[in-house]
Amino acid sequence: MKYAKILITFLLVFVASSAVSAQKKDKVKDVYAFGVAASFTDSVVFYTPVQVLDGVALDKNGFLPNRELYSYQLKNYFENEMNQPNRVCMIYFSNNKTKLEKSRTKLLAKYRKNKSSLFEELPQDKFKFTKPDLGE
Repeated sequence: MKYAKILITFLLVFVASSAVSAQKKDKVKDVYAFGVAASFTDSVVFYTPVQVLDGVALDKNGFLPNRELYSYQLKNYFENEMNQPNRVCMIYFSNNKTKLEKSRTKLLAKYRKNKSSLFEELPQDKFKFTKPDLGE
């Protein structure tokens, strides 16, 4: 009887701990991103607001899967929609929205040091990052 109580207690603790660990694994953090597009021949620096990337999770190393495809989305938008080729497009991402907004502010402050630069935010209704279709 004593062993049965110990076994039942052990099983209850095991089940409870596995349920807690499953909840931690299932909780997916949102991934936020913003983009910047600059040109060496133009003084206008375009940037996007911080956006939530739908259906995306960072990999085990903390990198955004297929991050280059998000940069190409921004580059293609400028080439096709705004007729502005040759823009250098960068994407910044994080699970922490506050940290990412601070990074964006810091990055734009560096660009603002060049007094000849102009800044234009792309409204989210004009450009929004979408999860790349990889044909899967």
